Amino acid sequence: MSLSLYTIFHLNLAFSSIEEELRPEVVRRCYWPLLRLARDLNLPFGIEITGYTLETVAAIDPAWVEELRELCSGQCELVGSGYSQMIGPLVPAEVNRQNLRIGNQTYERLLGLRPRIVLVNEQAYSAGLIGHYREAGFEAMVMEWDNPAYHHPQWDPAWRYLPQIAMGQHGEELPVIWNNSIFFQKFQRYVHGELELDDYLALIGRHDNGTTRAIPLYGNDIEIFDFRPGRFTTEAVMEHDEWGRIRELFERLLEEGRFTFIPPSRLLSLLHEPGAGNRLSLESPEAPIPVKKQEKYNITRWAVTGRDDIGINSACQRIHDALLAKGNATDQEWRELCYLWSSDFRTHITPRRWKRYRSRLNSFGRHCGITHLTRLVEGGVEILPPEVSALREGHYLTIETPGVRLKLNLRRGLAFDSLVFSRIHERSLCGTLYHGYFDDITAGADFYTGHAVFETHGRPKITDLAPVEPLVRWHPEGGMVTVEATFSPPLGPITKLVGIDINTTTISIDYRFDWPLIPVGSLRLGNVTINPEAFDAATLFFRAHNGGNNPETFPVAGKRFFHGEASSFLVSAKQGLGVTEGIIEIGDAHSILQISVDRSLSALLGLVTCKPVGPSYFFRCGFSASEMDETSKPRRNRIPLRAHISISAASAKSAKQRK
Repeated sequence: MSLSLYTIFHLNLAFSSIEEELRPEVVRRCYWPLLRLARDLNLPFGIEITGYTLETVAAIDPAWVEELRELCSGQCELVGSGYSQMIGPLVPAEVNRQNLRIGNQTYERLLGLRPRIVLVNEQAYSAGLIGHYREAGFEAMVMEWDNPAYHHPQWDPAWRYLPQIAMGQHGEELPVIWNNSIFFQKFQRYVHGELELDDYLALIGRHDNGTTRAIPLYGNDIEIFDFRPGRFTTEAVMEHDEWGRIRELFERLLEEGRFTFIPPSRLLSLLHEPGAGNRLSLESPEAPIPVKKQEKYNITRWAVTGRDDIGINSACQRIHDALLAKGNATDQEWRELCYLWSSDFRTHITPRRWKRYRSRLNSFGRHCGITHLTRLVEGGVEILPPEVSALREGHYLTIETPGVRLKLNLRRGLAFDSLVFSRIHERSLCGTLYHGYFDDITAGADFYTGHAVFETHGRPKITDLAPVEPLVRWHPEGGMVTVEATFSPPLGPITKLVGIDINTTTISIDYRFDWPLIPVGSLRLGNVTINPEAFDAATLFFRAHNGGNNPETFPVAGKRFFHGEASSFLVSAKQGLGVTEGIIEIGDAHSILQISVDRSLSALLGLVTCKPVGPSYFFRCGFSASEMDETSKPRRNRIPLRAHISISAASAKSAKQRK
């Protein structure tokens, strides 16, 4: 029995570091050789292309689109991805829905067909995407094996050779065809001359054990063959005809006789083979949004790094909100928002393209009735009503209302000492775990709630954990008590406003960073450290939307993970939560903390930490406004960076009834 091979070549003419005037060269040097190779050798390639790329190529070279139409009507297979290469777990559900709908319309208009399978953009997966793919009519999705499998060590490694079933968290299911980062990186190394043909063929042959198996020979970009996008100084030098090497490889594989080439969707016929069709949850508490390749390549890449991911994501969120409020947004308006939310403006975007992008973003914002979308120029106690009390004792200030008692530490910048929602639980649900709380030297620190921390290489850490003299105010028009403090760290003033809404018993934290320049670094704020004595470790969970219609729930009993842990000296975080509907819930079988963020102000990324400590445990949720990786650039701000986070509580029973 021969080993089956399949390929999915990814075409994206919006590639971040390719200038627009170079696109005809990419079509000539990268896109045409792919189609000629498929035609000449009668190979059933999977070809994945965004609707935007298809439109752009049609304007540059209509003959290429006609050739693609002919090939995909016969031997080759079109693989879908949506109108733009959008990171689904970071955008609201309606935007994901529109992106897939408009993408399918574009395929039908220009190619006369719809793809059966869809590739998860950048292999950034969340369980909530399954419902969108099913609604859009896809029969299967393509997702990377390596990272989900790493966080599910109980999986049989042989499952990677056969299709399986990906499960959503609300009854949705969809067959999954595997991509493989190791395989496609080996292919790239061979093409770039770092691996000899015989050695590469031997690597492929090792996966043939005589049983029914299929492997993804390639599943990534083609703009890196006989062309260099210019992202890195370490990009391989073009020393030979790279498409010639690719042709030589496929000719040898065809001659071998041990291998059979199949289109990707042919794998669906193997779902009933032994070892196939297992129902798997690809997400995990450790990796709620798995992404392809090594851990330095993770969801923070498109959320809180780049030239100003947090700024442009927040701007796109405001446009989304305006389109929903409008109620009759046109296809062209949704198409434009999908374009603006593309991943390619959030990584290695060139200065010229960045300038044009910001102009287009602001222009569309004005069209939607929004001004000041982007921040960048470049890249004492008042008299309170009787139901509210404010008591200062030493360096603590306690605010109490009919439903809430909040104790603030004035030596630590209004960090929460304790927060009691008296109608929900007698204990404080979150606050500070002081040094010595854990009898464990590795947890021998103060763990605060409600604070901010900025870190960058070679400079002291900046926090708001400094002594303050707060101003307490009563706002009768909104039924709100606020406590305000200002800080003066080296980068510029920080204003912090803690509020208690006596009508909704909601606590809020508002931040304003008047920093002319935000250096490359990690800015985390709104941390919530839960009280381990108030939540049952056995039933503890967190829950958030990651681009889907419904939230995804992650039980954490006995788990040990830190989304915000650096993966290297350069990359400051490994994981994160999209929080695309603006809410993270933390709870157990009895109580739930609901932590909300105003994404239209700052589209923050969620970060969760969980680890057992002796007989107890440590659990914290927080948010990031900035992280570091190789795409990060310093940000000069014309408009201050602002963030709004709120905390409320509910009983698990009442929360379930509301749903």
